[in-house]
Amino acid sequence: MTRVLFVCTGNVHRSALAERLLAARLRPGSAVRSESAGTQAWPRAGMEHATRALLEELGGDGAGFAARPLGAALVADAALVLGLAREHREAAVRLAPVALRRCFTLKEFVRLAAGAPAAPDGGRIDGVVAAVAARRGRVAPVEPHEDDIADPWGRPHHELQGCAREIDGQVTRLVRLLEGAGVDA
Repeated sequence: MTRVLFVCTGNVHRSALAERLLAARLRPGSAVRSESAGTQAWPRAGMEHATRALLEELGGDGAGFAARPLGAALVADAALVLGLAREHREAAVRLAPVALRRCFTLKEFVRLAAGAPAAPDGGRIDGVVAAVAARRGRVAPVEPHEDDIADPWGRPHHELQGCAREIDGQVTRLVRLLEGAGVDA
């Protein structure tokens, strides 16, 4: 089983949505396991009601979700770590510096994957991650906020809706990449 770990602050909205949308978008029997954690999360069962409702509208399943704090072992054991903002990627790297080449923001990973050569090993996730990591510093930089998905915590419901749609679009591109179809530019 290959683990993809999504990270946000509270593991309440963004990373929870990404985790469950990836699970919903992968082909049945996929070897990829989607997980999430938060840099300031505390363990608790269940998903926030509005987030779960949006997830289910998008075809995901919120059953059995439990928020959890980010730890070094989670980062070290993941094949790919995707923060929902740069601060989350940086927190993961601080916890497990050896994971640097496997830590990105979700938007950064998808952006760098656009135009990346095919993985030399037929698309295994470690080959895909290595090909994307090799593009760091070789493509034009973007403004820092362009790699972040804004936190909807405490914001109006329409901002949570926009966040969910943005995550769904990025996760859909990620699935194409992980399943060997490539990422749309």
